[in-house]
Amino acid sequence: MTGRRRPSSRPIRAAVAALSTAVGASLLTGCGAVLPNEADDAPITVMTWAPQGTKATNMPGMPAMAQAFARWVNDTGGIHGRELHVVTCNEHNDAVQAARCAQRAQEEKAVAVVGSYSQFGRAFISPLEVAGIPYIGGYGLTQEEFDSPYSYPVNGGQAALLAGNGRQLASRCEHVALVRPDTIAGDELPQLLSTGLKAGGRDAAQDVRAPEDAGDYSKQATSALERVGADSALGTAAQGATLDSSCVTAALGNRTGTFFDSFRRVQDDHPKVRIASILGSVRQSLVDSTGGSSSPLEGTYATGWYPAADDARWNPMKKVINKYAFDDNRIDPNDPGTQTTWIGYTVLRSVLMSLNANDISARTVRNALDDGHAVDTGGLTPTLRWGYDDTLHVPNYSRIVNAHVTYQVVRNGRLVAVRKGFVDMARTLEGYHPAD
Repeated sequence: MTGRRRPSSRPIRAAVAALSTAVGASLLTGCGAVLPNEADDAPITVMTWAPQGTKATNMPGMPAMAQAFARWVNDTGGIHGRELHVVTCNEHNDAVQAARCAQRAQEEKAVAVVGSYSQFGRAFISPLEVAGIPYIGGYGLTQEEFDSPYSYPVNGGQAALLAGNGRQLASRCEHVALVRPDTIAGDELPQLLSTGLKAGGRDAAQDVRAPEDAGDYSKQATSALERVGADSALGTAAQGATLDSSCVTAALGNRTGTFFDSFRRVQDDHPKVRIASILGSVRQSLVDSTGGSSSPLEGTYATGWYPAADDARWNPMKKVINKYAFDDNRIDPNDPGTQTTWIGYTVLRSVLMSLNANDISARTVRNALDDGHAVDTGGLTPTLRWGYDDTLHVPNYSRIVNAHVTYQVVRNGRLVAVRKGFVDMARTLEGYHPAD
């Protein structure tokens, strides 16, 4: 970890949010708020945000999946007969814009923000807390998503992925280098990966920082190879030299493909090593675009949150996409952002249907979740619930309720499961000790 960690602001934020909620409740009649029974047929508004059209990671499939989900819900009776209205916001990979999206959620009187992506947790979570709006099923990119009492994550976030990737690689790799973004969110990753490696009896990973919007990563690829002992003096990949016990893993979001393209060129002049990544950085679309079964990513290890994309448990989502977003090429059913949005909205729908039709608000949604409302996601995750006794004891990630991951590999051009079922990273993560 680097020296940019900030102390947790959870107690302060929680106090501010509680005070704001209390004040807001006392002023309802003076602010033009809609009280129960005043608008029985009014649409139920929610928001989804994600970056689109930027030079770094883009997630257009998340708001698109949210809109398709709403069309499906509304076509099948709505929520107690009420329309589900999705407002989307482009977060632009910018802290100011992330905060504005959160402020807009308040302006739109959203009862929740669902299935969204942002690396600027500090920018968006405080406005949501002050407004009393729950954050359901965010992508899991930032520590704030696993610290705020107003956040309800559906996966174990980057923490579970990196620790899981470390455990997956520990069985094969004596030396591991991690190439990751040189950002605050990226600062969390090396020690999380090392937590998984150490649980498997391996040394900590070598940390290779990289700009998140570079067009070439030859320098970082060379550094990663050198740090795992792939010295060109030992021979080259072209000569058949191989270091089976050395591995390079990358977590650069949409830029992972650019990194591996640079890595492939640099690798030719070094002994061949194993490569790996996490789902979201390596996607089926990336494998397809780089040659399918002849892709240089063939054999890549990958750690994900959910079942492999070809698993039958994704069929309900795929049917909704086919019927309600068939011609929307923003939606990739194999993308973990799309999948997380589907699960986040599955949680939302379950909670909304459990409430009184005339008393649906951010407060009642939050209360239902805090009281332990259980959600069956059709086997895509364990049963999800966020009651007091359901959260895991992970330092700095107190809101994790699902630490399950899956091990996958690129085989014959397809991302497929290495083993059946989930791997529970709860015990490994509970051994995580963040640096000061």
